[in-house]
Amino acid sequence: MSLSPLFAQKTFADLPGWDGDDHLAAFAAFRRSAFHVSEKPYRTGSLGIDFAAFQPAYAEARSSVPTHANTARAFFEQHFTPFRVSPETGASGLVTGFYEPEVMASPVRTGEFNVPLLSRPVDLEDLDDENRPAAMDPYFAFGRRTSGGLTEYFDRGEIERGALSGENLELAWLADKVDAFFIHVQGAARLRMTDGSLRRITYAAKSGHRFTGAGKVLADLGEIPLAEVTMQSIRAWFKKHPHRVDEILWRNRSYIFFREAPVADLDLGPVAAAKVPLTPGRSVAVDRLLHTFGTPFHIHAPSLTAFGDDGFHRLMVAQDTGSAIVGAARGDLFAGSGDAAGEIAGVIRHAADFYALVPKALVSEPNR
Repeated sequence: MSLSPLFAQKTFADLPGWDGDDHLAAFAAFRRSAFHVSEKPYRTGSLGIDFAAFQPAYAEARSSVPTHANTARAFFEQHFTPFRVSPETGASGLVTGFYEPEVMASPVRTGEFNVPLLSRPVDLEDLDDENRPAAMDPYFAFGRRTSGGLTEYFDRGEIERGALSGENLELAWLADKVDAFFIHVQGAARLRMTDGSLRRITYAAKSGHRFTGAGKVLADLGEIPLAEVTMQSIRAWFKKHPHRVDEILWRNRSYIFFREAPVADLDLGPVAAAKVPLTPGRSVAVDRLLHTFGTPFHIHAPSLTAFGDDGFHRLMVAQDTGSAIVGAARGDLFAGSGDAAGEIAGVIRHAADFYALVPKALVSEPNR
């Protein structure tokens, strides 16, 4: 498999801000993937970055740990060649942000805590090209197993109106339906339980329906200008219009089911699609059909100042994905956990240039 024509070879000198980055922090994230793939490899994305070509870099990352940012930078320069990734349309790519919410929760339903987070139902079936009914939209990766065969699963509105009541799927209860919705969007959360304990829930499965963002719905309705859609503006609109929360949220038919996960390191996020804990400010979600997990990306977004006043130019590692992350030059930056991270993630929507670091074994010509 050859590299996609969307890739244009560059030099490290072409990468804005490369010399000033903290490559040691990026190496730590990369090393987590290096240990995971020794047990289970990642799938090669369709843009041609062959997973097998990472093996020399992964082997060195497992065996030694740089103690200085310059040594870490030399590691990436030794094993990789940068390629600018062109978007399918437009002059530049796009970055948004995500985070791990932290909210109060109760282990039992109470008058205050009455919004459930649900575990995976027993009748939810994984679908693929082998078992998906011919008449069903091929987008569906999940369906409902019934006596009459497989069909579409209940959507958000049906579930929140009681389609799964009595199934004992409740992992925890929240006080706010909007908080629950944003946990669905982010795919994980830390739960500060009323008994003082800290729990984490993370993605287990979904209903299978397409995701429709609340911000897009509100923009289409003329409630919030598209350019002003942020997590903060959406929350403010819901607070002002509590009687319309269900109307808007039920337009997103996708519903997320969760499982419990450990909080082994408070400085790291949840284990995500690449099966390693996310690193705040260093893990990025990408289109997993196009890209190969574990790929380092130098991302340059000069107008993005949420992480620092001098713009964004960082080496990130592809360690997650999302239904809204579609395209070759599209990324979702993991900002961390808690409210402060949410304030950062909620306002990120910026043009960005993406540079994939491609293993040198895949590069047939010298840099030019």
